[in-house]
Amino acid sequence: MRATALCSAAGSVLLTALASAPVGGLPADAGYRPALADSAETRGTALAARRAAAAGIRFGSCSGDQEMPGALRCGTVTVPLDYAHPDGKQIRLTVSRAEATARDPRDPKRPVPRQGALVFNPGGPGASGMYFPLVGLLPEWKRIGAAYDLVGYAPRGVGRSAPLSCRDPRKLSRGPSQAPTFPSESYKKERVAEAKAYARGCARKGGAGLRHYTSLNNARDLDVLRAALGEKKLTFMGASYGTYFGALYATLFPSHVRRMVFDSAVNPDPEQIWYRTNLDQSAAFESRWADFRAWIARHDEVYGLGRTAREVLHSYEKALARLAAAPAGGKVGPGQLQGAFLQAGYYDDYWPQRALALSAYLKGDPKPLVQQAGPYPEAAREQENARAVYTAVECNDAPWPTDWRVWDRDNTDLARVAPFETWDNVWANLPCAYWSGPRQRPLDVRTLPGELPPTLILAAELDAATPYEGARELRRRLSGSALVTERGAGTHGIAGGPNRCVNGHLDAYLLEGRLPLYGADCAPRAEPRPVAPGNRAKAAPGVPWRAGQARPATSSATSLRRPV
Repeated sequence: MRATALCSAAGSVLLTALASAPVGGLPADAGYRPALADSAETRGTALAARRAAAAGIRFGSCSGDQEMPGALRCGTVTVPLDYAHPDGKQIRLTVSRAEATARDPRDPKRPVPRQGALVFNPGGPGASGMYFPLVGLLPEWKRIGAAYDLVGYAPRGVGRSAPLSCRDPRKLSRGPSQAPTFPSESYKKERVAEAKAYARGCARKGGAGLRHYTSLNNARDLDVLRAALGEKKLTFMGASYGTYFGALYATLFPSHVRRMVFDSAVNPDPEQIWYRTNLDQSAAFESRWADFRAWIARHDEVYGLGRTAREVLHSYEKALARLAAAPAGGKVGPGQLQGAFLQAGYYDDYWPQRALALSAYLKGDPKPLVQQAGPYPEAAREQENARAVYTAVECNDAPWPTDWRVWDRDNTDLARVAPFETWDNVWANLPCAYWSGPRQRPLDVRTLPGELPPTLILAAELDAATPYEGARELRRRLSGSALVTERGAGTHGIAGGPNRCVNGHLDAYLLEGRLPLYGADCAPRAEPRPVAPGNRAKAAPGVPWRAGQARPATSSATSLRRPV
């Protein structure tokens, strides 16, 4: 049995035990959806949608600071901040669109009937989909771009859409930071104090409106956007966190759905949202980290980091120790190294460049590591905004443990078998322990047979950010859905990537409405090829953007990392 399987099994056993630990707050209620059917928010959403349908969206040139190419058009849609009071404060969401080309890319003389708008969300919470329409330029998306207007948008709080902030972006850490695998009590106290201060900053800067930044309101916003686009029924594709509020939408508005694609699905079980989701994620990243180390070991002749996964781990830990004593370039410490390698847990496109940077650093050349892991101050505002939205949505969405001892107990136990990501995940989410706003009960995602049109779920079997069980749970809860699995692969977000089998099912569904009756398995994509020293041009920090990914962050240490 592989080491990855052992780690996964150990983590699963531990998390099963943790599932019985109370997290406080109100329990999930299977009767919650019927209670919402005639709620003030539901009536407010219907009113806002009627208004949006009448107003439409006036698309024009995109503003200069949005850095959009001329082919894209931008506009705004107005939504209530609080759907229970639709005549109260309004906010504007920015929207981007590339119109359907209406020409078959295989035969440009052949017209293609327009099928409406395909709306996309890349996840987060806190990621913007404004760049999504650019995928229509890629070969894998040309057939879809011929039939659909490709529509992206910035959800509430993100970018120019009533942006949230919790602290001054100029105060983001620009220098090296630590990332102890087994933190001391004094270090924990420092991080608890930081989490409390961050939560206070969110409450102070967000004010009374902060409570309205939730996944349920993201789902309601989506229905208003549908109406503003002139669509009677929604065609939607959500990746990562986008699958969660997409599932909320399917539950709240099943009759408004035309087609929905869920790429890399969050587990929608109300008992998982969001505390246990992050425990599961930390366990899954341990397995993916082991897969990455095994790949490096198979290419020891290129990188010289070890012939076994254990030897590669020793090389990584040696780098951590050196960076703790003397940060690379004065910028990259253990925290930055861990952040850069965490990105490789999301996307195996990063494996060659990360391995090359680690190898070069241990051989005396820190430049590739500084380039890939160092902070980029010019991205500070975007990163601070993304983190603020992430924190607000997840903290507002559900109950969290409010006793630090619960976090400490659960994650100390988990770190014994999954040390790579566990504590970093804690620090990212700990402000939710000290959140001052009201907490919602997670909606029980579920549809009855015939209530929702058939939907498509895509998942990589070894995905760490959204573990595979989430896709299976979503399939059980959305009647008539079909699950397409990329077996033996772990990249987060698989639509529009290099796997022709996956893309074939995506095209068949979006273009023809066809789904595999019992789901389908696809063989894994090819493993990334190693990049030899001296060929660094092929190991640049960025990778081609595609649907299923948030726009690549410029700083690995503070990038969007959850679910999600």
